[in-house]
Amino acid sequence: MEQVASMQLSTQQCVHNDDSKKPLDNDTRDSLLKEQLPEWHYDAEKGEVSRKFKFKNYYHTMAFVNAVAWIANKQAHHPDLEVSYGHCLVRYTTHDAGNSLCLNDLICAAHIDALDNNGSFGPNLQD
Repeated sequence: MEQVASMQLSTQQCVHNDDSKKPLDNDTRDSLLKEQLPEWHYDAEKGEVSRKFKFKNYYHTMAFVNAVAWIANKQAHHPDLEVSYGHCLVRYTTHDAGNSLCLNDLICAAHIDALDNNGSFGPNLQD
């Protein structure tokens, strides 16, 4: 898993085979989250990562949600979303792996972070 821990997640694409359903080991998961996805929270009980994105208005929230949907469709890996005025909670877990955290989850999270970092959705008002 050392090779996985050193990869740049935002440049990777999801794969869909038996290996993609293998849960990440704790060290690899923790390293990738710390180094590349520091704003994402890991919930061991649910086997998922999540991040709440905040926006200045409904329009920016929905633009973000539509971009997340585009990424999910392109990667064929779909998050759970909770959408409200001014914020969106994004959660990833791999259901086919018994609700475990797999590499595809973190790849998609990194693609979503890239959206947030380019400033296209208005100021991110995260706490």
